[in-house]
Amino acid sequence: MSFRKRSVGISGSSSQVQSTGSEGQNTWTPGVRPSPLDGRPTTSTGASSLDDLLGHTGLALGNSILIEEDGTTEFGTTLLRYFAAEGVIQGHKVHIVGRKRWDSFDLVFGGSCTILQTTTQYLSSQRMLIELAPPAVNRSPAANLPGERNPTVPTPFCHTFDLTKRLTVTDPKALNFIPVRPVPVDKSPFEQLLQTIREQLATLPKTTLHRLVIPSLLSPAFYPPHASSPQHVLQFLHSVRAILRQYPTQIVTMISLPLMLYPRTTGLTTWMELLSDGVIELSPFPYSVESGPPTTTGGAATAQEEKPQGMVKVHRLPVFSEKGGGGISGDDLAFILSRRKFVIKPFSLPPVEGDSEAQRGEGEGKPTNVDIDF
Repeated sequence: MSFRKRSVGISGSSSQVQSTGSEGQNTWTPGVRPSPLDGRPTTSTGASSLDDLLGHTGLALGNSILIEEDGTTEFGTTLLRYFAAEGVIQGHKVHIVGRKRWDSFDLVFGGSCTILQTTTQYLSSQRMLIELAPPAVNRSPAANLPGERNPTVPTPFCHTFDLTKRLTVTDPKALNFIPVRPVPVDKSPFEQLLQTIREQLATLPKTTLHRLVIPSLLSPAFYPPHASSPQHVLQFLHSVRAILRQYPTQIVTMISLPLMLYPRTTGLTTWMELLSDGVIELSPFPYSVESGPPTTTGGAATAQEEKPQGMVKVHRLPVFSEKGGGGISGDDLAFILSRRKFVIKPFSLPPVEGDSEAQRGEGEGKPTNVDIDF
């Protein structure tokens, strides 16, 4: 029988793993951090509540999310704007499909709503800190470049944006606009898009994170009529899925689809959902300009809370239930879009009409003199 000191390791593998892990912390791409569940690399979608909904406090790299929206609103497009703006601030390569090259970032999606980084939220010592980020004053030019980080300041993971202001893009190469070129009917309009994305992934360094943004997929305003043919669009989504699997740590994708044009009852939309890793549906509440705003709190617990603007249905989450158990919560979810936030929270029915105390949040826990018979 032989004896060995406890302080002496069996082999040098443990020390090698520890050194590798310490070096790995310094090689994380800005805007990427490990998942608290299984350690896989994740990045922020630009909306902290959506990051929490995905289960890994962010979108796992190498995955895609399909945002479906019912109606004529643009809440789904706003989520894609958050997603693109977060990538620009983090120094990622943002590819925007179906749009032309514009000088100002507010015209990226052809709308009048613009984006600006107003506050920065990051985790430090298990506490959420919020730091105001005014325009660049008394800062060196290098501090404003995307991807540049001050070693004395914790690296931010998710930012808050102001939809009424404009995001200043210091590096024009951070945005790659890929318009849909007119092609003959017998050819796919997505071939050139895929070729451009593959060239970017093969040319740029492997440490560069790519964000593929596809707003309003198959919308007649940006795509030719034959683009909605299953042999074209499904092959395109197949290819995008193959690229995500080929580069699992270099690219993430977010797509929006108008359900008014392509309902979930059609076979085409069903196949598009199957080819996506995550599927989230936004169902805005109906609103009439003539009738004006409703008199009740409309889903808010009290009158002081903001009124939700629609329901959120989670049909599938990417790699959330991989470890078994759970997956999708059974609670009803609603979303609130305001000037500086997009929040997803549990939905509760409003108080009964005429119950003023419940609408004001009063009357809870007060004693009553009414006899209760059993």
